[in-house]
Amino acid sequence: MLLSADALGALLAEGGVVAFTGAGISTESGIPDFRSAGGVWTRHDPKLFTFSRYVRSPEVRVRAWAMRREFWSVQPRPNAGHLALARLEATGLVDGVVTQNIDGLHQAAGSRRVVELHGTSRDVLCVGTAPRAGTPDGCGFRAPTSWAFDRVDAGEADPACPGCGGILKAATVSFGQNLFPGVLEEATARLAAARTVRAVGSTLKVQPAAGLPAAAARRGARLGIVNNEATPLDPLATLVVRGTAGSILSAAAAAAV
Repeated sequence: MLLSADALGALLAEGGVVAFTGAGISTESGIPDFRSAGGVWTRHDPKLFTFSRYVRSPEVRVRAWAMRREFWSVQPRPNAGHLALARLEATGLVDGVVTQNIDGLHQAAGSRRVVELHGTSRDVLCVGTAPRAGTPDGCGFRAPTSWAFDRVDAGEADPACPGCGGILKAATVSFGQNLFPGVLEEATARLAAARTVRAVGSTLKVQPAAGLPAAAARRGARLGIVNNEATPLDPLATLVVRGTAGSILSAAAAAAV
């Protein structure tokens, strides 16, 4: 059923909400999504950036550093959608955010209870010298991505871990890489405790992430979906609102608070 931002605001006003967000909430900040026209994977072959290829190939790692530069070159800032969720959390109506995004914009907007299912591109970490089975096995070194960019600018096309000489990688989950320990369990617990799950800007197709709001809806939580296009979970939703995340969330937050 297609409803308005006011209807979404009325649902939010009841509290007990956990937001589940995807790439669509960040496109208004200038970050392209991955799969639509002009998205990241229309310009870069995702098959080149699997975890196993990254580990095996210095050439792939060099290309990955260039892609990370491209990602951050737009200097993204939180948009109205991120700010609306942070405002709703501050008022106690939203209990937290579970996000598929790696941009850190929820935290930059002021959200404090954020679960990042796929990690963060704001940091790099050591994955070890020869990690196996899609699991990083590094020494624990972690630093801001800007630190790695400085190394690249200084002439290191593929900077290594300064602690153990291992491979450095963005602290994100690549194709073929296991989720970071405990993240899926934390996200599941957040959604299991929610009375309402609000999915924003997600195609709700990527697993295992997309299974979380579906499971919450099937156990009785009300599911609200904000997206420009139809999703596979629309039939499970209590309400569906079409449009951009920033305008709809801003209007819904104004109606709820």
